[in-house]
Amino acid sequence: MKLIRITKNLFLIGAAITFTSFFVGCKSETKPAVKTVSNETILKAQDGFSVEEIAKDLGAVRHLTISKNGDIYANRSALKDGKAIVLLKDTDKDGTIDEQHYFADVPGTGILAKDNYLYASSNSGVFRYKMNANHEVIDTNTPEKIVDGLIDMGMDNAKPFAIDDEDNLYVTIGSWNDACRDNDTGTGMMPCVILDSAAGIWKFKADQLNQSFADGSRYVTGIKNAVGIAWNFKTNSLFATDHGRGGLHNFYPELYTEKQDGELPAENLYELKEGDNAGWPKTYYDPIKNKRMLAPEYGGDGEQTSEEGFINPLVAFPAHLGPNDLLFYTGDMFPEKYKNGAFIAFHNQSPELKKGFFVAFVPFKNGKPSGEWEIFLDNFAGFDLANPEDGTLLHRPCGLAQGPDGALYVCDDFGGSIFKITY
Repeated sequence: MKLIRITKNLFLIGAAITFTSFFVGCKSETKPAVKTVSNETILKAQDGFSVEEIAKDLGAVRHLTISKNGDIYANRSALKDGKAIVLLKDTDKDGTIDEQHYFADVPGTGILAKDNYLYASSNSGVFRYKMNANHEVIDTNTPEKIVDGLIDMGMDNAKPFAIDDEDNLYVTIGSWNDACRDNDTGTGMMPCVILDSAAGIWKFKADQLNQSFADGSRYVTGIKNAVGIAWNFKTNSLFATDHGRGGLHNFYPELYTEKQDGELPAENLYELKEGDNAGWPKTYYDPIKNKRMLAPEYGGDGEQTSEEGFINPLVAFPAHLGPNDLLFYTGDMFPEKYKNGAFIAFHNQSPELKKGFFVAFVPFKNGKPSGEWEIFLDNFAGFDLANPEDGTLLHRPCGLAQGPDGALYVCDDFGGSIFKITY
């Protein structure tokens, strides 16, 4: 009997194990979540990225910044309803902007939320607003003046800036003369007196008030107009994008064809150190020859290279694209290839390539470009640039910012929109 009971118990245990195995085997497996991509805008993004127009009709929004609490600030180059700075808030954190505020009565371009301050620039200086523990501006009516009296001649007069972790403030002062050309003689000024107060980047102190131009030092020279400027905290160095000169065929038709006028010179990305000279106005960089050439105003003929001593770009982009902002991506939202790489907002178009008005990406490795640049976000224009009669320009990308969650924001100063890109 005992043997029978043991055999019966073993049978029951075996049946239980079999039933359990069957149940576990039939249990539905957990499937990975399906990635949802959404894009109801006209913009064309890389695969896997969603695009949302989070604000529109804001006017000439130039540069952007996102505070630690997710508030979005944009500076405008022209007043709208008497104000320059736009503040967008998502108060209930549902992903939708539900508050808009406006302040500052002086238009400008640069804007940056860093540490305990919101910094912004006019066309002649840089100022700041104190922020509270919640990363909100305490008093929008009384900014503190950091530096003022920077030259403003009405052309290429934006004052974009960057700040490092030692409170050094780097401010672009662009040239109002395309090639430092003497209008009477048509030749280049010798010396180019503009370099004394413009066509470079000047260094001031971000934590000192009421500075004048004389309180700063010229950090780099020979950069015609670096609207894109950023401090790279990975390399601990300054980077900038420069707008190239124009008019090669118009002023020197015997040396340059109309086609060459559309191809030359390059728009450049530089890594800069104190004392560098990028060669303007005596030289320009030829993206086809990959050489620094002597400018015709200073004796060049389109074939003669310049003398040594000028820095070369890290990347030479096609002519006339108008790089207007630069951002090094440090977030974790985007795929690994984007980590520490550079996004650049191109504000214009290449007449030869029939491309333009896009955001490009430059991959970086060990602090240097590694591989070909690519178009990351396209079709801001809203029509085929090869057939311009088919449409009307809608957007011109100008400013870039990274949110606390790693999202990328792009604003345009033509249509007045702000776009959010997520992955």
